[in-house]
Amino acid sequence: MIHRIWHGWTTAANADAYQHLLNTTIAPAIMAKAIPGLESLEVLRRDGEDEVEFITVMEFADWSAVEAFAGPEKTGSVVPPAAQALLTRFDSHSQHFDIVARHQPG
Repeated sequence: MIHRIWHGWTTAANADAYQHLLNTTIAPAIMAKAIPGLESLEVLRRDGEDEVEFITVMEFADWSAVEAFAGPEKTGSVVPPAAQALLTRFDSHSQHFDIVARHQPG
């Protein structure tokens, strides 16, 4: 399993609009593609003093699933124009981590 992690930042004034876009349009559109091996997509938010940070964490079964989402340059960010309009900055490349252990209670 692979976690794909991406960061984007926006102003406090645009944060709610970006969160709404991400949760009602972008994430559902990604999941609707039914990419084989795309297991989940999580959206994280952290409000700071000067800006608001968003992180998306996507879980993929393998690198072919990552490529099916991101294209041949597997690390390149996928940021639609509507999202870019609300963000002040964002990662041009996502980070990828192999999941080497998962611990659960019980």
